[in-house]
Amino acid sequence: MKRLLLTLSLAALPLLAPAQTLTVSAAASLTDAFKEIGARFEAARPGIQLRFNFAASGLLLQQIVQGAPVDVFASADPETLNRGVEQKLLVADTRRDFASNSLVLVTPAQGAPAIAALADLARPEVRRIAVGKVASVPAGRYAWQALEGAQLWAGLQPKLVFADNVRQVLDYVSRGEAEAGLVYRTDATLAKDKVRIVLTVGGHAPVTYPAAVVADSRQPAAARDFVAFLASGEAQGILARYGFGKP
Repeated sequence: MKRLLLTLSLAALPLLAPAQTLTVSAAASLTDAFKEIGARFEAARPGIQLRFNFAASGLLLQQIVQGAPVDVFASADPETLNRGVEQKLLVADTRRDFASNSLVLVTPAQGAPAIAALADLARPEVRRIAVGKVASVPAGRYAWQALEGAQLWAGLQPKLVFADNVRQVLDYVSRGEAEAGLVYRTDATLAKDKVRIVLTVGGHAPVTYPAAVVADSRQPAAARDFVAFLASGEAQGILARYGFGKP
């Protein structure tokens, strides 16, 4: 009798469906904001578990090209996401611009040479300048546009130290391994005790962040929900706290 009652009790328990895992590949500069946004998204949708992959936007797109199981791609620039759409790797009608940023010139908080303008990067006491790799890191491409426009890129070539993503640029400067670097304002703000923002850099395309659903997503409905959630008041409030602007 006891065994029968136990069996009936267990049968009455609701069946727990396994959580859907949603993989989001996002630009390195989104790391902190997206972790918080992800927690809020999961809380509102108990059946979904997010898994993040943060790196340079160009590298993330290449991973998708190679067949990595990704559901959502969030880029630090429109150009990289546009390539994904053109290659039919991303679903065009799910594209949404959800944030903006600005490029800044930073120096170590202590012991840095006096720099007041981009032209000062040519001074001899500035020996190393950290920037993202132009081919794969949007921040590196923005840096190239700004320095090329100021007719400084060619002359600064011997000083340039190329990083795999914008967070690595920040690390080089914060550790004093480079006298200057070009990063996003949001990243510089997170390390405000280690780096100093010298100036906001212009002369480049607007820094806009778009996201889209990956064409081969195994969870297309949940992926669309996450992209839509990025435009919600809750997600936009988190992005604003981390220094991102409206798209």
